Amino acid sequence: MLITQNYLLNSIHNNKPIAVDVFYVANRVPKPIVIFAHGFKGFKDWGHFNVVAQQFAQAGFVFVKFNFSHNGTTPQQPTDFADLEAFGNNNHLIELDDLKTVIDQLSSPTQTWVPATEINTTQIYLIGHSRGGGVAIIKAAEDPRIRKLATWAAVSKLGGWQFDTIDNWQKKGVVYVENARTHQQMPLYYQLCETFNNNQPRLDVQQAVQHLKIPFLIIHGTNDSAVNVKAAHDMHLWNPQSQLLIIENADHVFGAKHPWTLPNLPKDSQLVVDSCINFFRK
Repeated sequence: MLITQNYLLNSIHNNKPIAVDVFYVANRVPKPIVIFAHGFKGFKDWGHFNVVAQQFAQAGFVFVKFNFSHNGTTPQQPTDFADLEAFGNNNHLIELDDLKTVIDQLSSPTQTWVPATEINTTQIYLIGHSRGGGVAIIKAAEDPRIRKLATWAAVSKLGGWQFDTIDNWQKKGVVYVENARTHQQMPLYYQLCETFNNNQPRLDVQQAVQHLKIPFLIIHGTNDSAVNVKAAHDMHLWNPQSQLLIIENADHVFGAKHPWTLPNLPKDSQLVVDSCINFFRK
């Protein structure tokens, strides 16, 4: 298996780096591309994501995972939130642009990540976890290069802030959310709310789901305390052609944790990966 880690692209926003990992098995057979988008307070090297990437590569895909440019990590500290200023200045449009940058690079005939004999750029699939699922849905609805979509514990709407009051957020200019793992107080500047309010038509996940014309797999767990399983049922209702997999008693990360030191996946995560591989192979 060939692995390229921390290949750096420049975001169109402040030239912040987008760190990218690519996994594939070299056999001179052009392979579909699976691009994975992490969620809020997530990063490409979280938990079991390397094991996930290896399994997709062994199943015959070029698997690509990346850090959104403003997710708070840095190339020097890819598993730490070392740049909280970037985190606070992140927003949904930046993430959509970062995802487009990754897709553009992979689609380019001059890309150097994967030899042309190993990659099929006409078959690009997306996976998004949590908030990354909402971003992936919007991108899949607006970009015809995306041929299939799967979401893991995805949000069914963006926005919906649950802070003290929006007025106080606007007045102070910033609110803080605690990272449960590191206990860091992570800033969210009011520009996040402002950007969402000014771009609601584009950032409407329900509308994007309703307009999807490609195969769409929705995976969610019944014990998800971060994003209620109702989000999955709602999206399936909005797009009855979608496929819905509800995993009983699964949590938001399907049994994984950070760090993950085992060579195998937890049971629920293995079901998620196997289901996605079967879905993408059809």
